[in-house]
Amino acid sequence: MGRKRILVTGGAGFLGSHLCERLSETADVICLDSFFTGNKANVAHLTGKPGFELIRHDVVEPILLEVDQIYNFACPASPVHYQYNPVKTVKTSVLGALNMLGLAKRVRARILQASTSEVYGDPLQHPQKESYWGNVNPIGIRSCYDEGKRVAETLMMDYHRQNNVDVRIVRIFNTYGPRMALNDGRVVSNFVLQALRNEPITLFGDGSQTRSFCYVSDLVEGIIRLMNTEGVTGPVNIGNPNEMTVRELATTVVEMTGSRSEIVFRDLPADDPTQRQPDISLARATLGWEPKVSLREGLQATIEYFERCLAETV
Repeated sequence: MGRKRILVTGGAGFLGSHLCERLSETADVICLDSFFTGNKANVAHLTGKPGFELIRHDVVEPILLEVDQIYNFACPASPVHYQYNPVKTVKTSVLGALNMLGLAKRVRARILQASTSEVYGDPLQHPQKESYWGNVNPIGIRSCYDEGKRVAETLMMDYHRQNNVDVRIVRIFNTYGPRMALNDGRVVSNFVLQALRNEPITLFGDGSQTRSFCYVSDLVEGIIRLMNTEGVTGPVNIGNPNEMTVRELATTVVEMTGSRSEIVFRDLPADDPTQRQPDISLARATLGWEPKVSLREGLQATIEYFERCLAETV
């Protein structure tokens, strides 16, 4: 059996680039990206490597490639990016999933869909199990992402049942690490950049809403295990179950950066979830997976990355 040929859509994004890097150690990797939010710099160190190919392409349009596995990660993933062009976000989630499923069916490839904890909406169950159907506003400002990902999950299961396509669904919880975009708008990148610039750190609401933060290398390990485990379609939650308030995160970042930043409070955005914590019992039982990197260890690597980014922009 030769090296697998693996397609990663959204491969130049934050998560996609880490996935491409890890997969290219043992497989031939095709990185597909429209660069709507992805960045060529994220995979610059892989270009020229034997077996790595970068293609500029939008998954909204069909493409025909010969591959063994497909990781479908193409979609803006932070509120700033997916709300910038909500119709484009829905198209990417839904048409992208349709096109990749069509490809998987045609070439008999196994396909993994990058879904999200946002399918749970503002959850009434805590922590969130995969069996929970969610509490999602279908007409809110976050709906383009939440509902787009929910439809993508529906398509995965319908292709699986109707056409016997070999599918995997991962529900990704908050993830952080190097290569997050500077304009990402997510809480870790916001806090770290504000702290490094000694700017006020903005908390929405009273900062008591909770999140669970998973370091990117842990996430990638869980996703690859899911793709290569037989008999598990998912969905499977992959994330870190250590829950903390957003205010606690801000305090930790200020302390670790030695920042002079003060914490300021702003109004809470619409449909912002009050709690977010994965139940990872299924991942532990079926994949033998759980996160290994501590928050402080992961934050240190992330802070150092953003320090280098800021130094380059001076």
